[in-house]
Amino acid sequence: MTIFLKNKHTLQIDDFYFKCSIGKNGLTRKKKEGDKKTPIGTFNIENLYFRKDKISLPKTNLKCLKINQKMGWCDDLNNPKNYNKLIKIKKNIHHEKLYRKDNKYDLIIPIKYNYNKPILGKGSCIFIHLSKNYRPTLGCIALSKKDFLIMIKLINKKTKIKIS
Repeated sequence: MTIFLKNKHTLQIDDFYFKCSIGKNGLTRKKKEGDKKTPIGTFNIENLYFRKDKISLPKTNLKCLKINQKMGWCDDLNNPKNYNKLIKIKKNIHHEKLYRKDNKYDLIIPIKYNYNKPILGKGSCIFIHLSKNYRPTLGCIALSKKDFLIMIKLINKKTKIKIS
């Protein structure tokens, strides 16, 4: 199964179409850390991370991991060992917090962009996450909670996302 980004406002899975938002500066084949662009390509997806204190265990075939206050995703250009990986938060490592006050990361699926052997500066923290208002993201793809919950019922660990 493949999730298709049809255009900057639409994701398609089989016969389902979902409104979405992407990076503020559009799509790119030459992603760079901090460019606010969504990378073009076909990528695997990671596990589903969720806030158990806000959402009960969702119905999905994805492996589900509970987000805790010490979880972060490393975007530190000075940390090649942890770049673009899930980390335990440390003050000396720059990261994206997964446990947030807003609801954006109540449900997230990391997209395996620049993932297996990450190249420093090529981009990190590319997620499918929640949006209340479909404002442009910093490079992620964002959906409403209702649509996200439908999407995760349709997909599994073999699902790919095609961004073009």
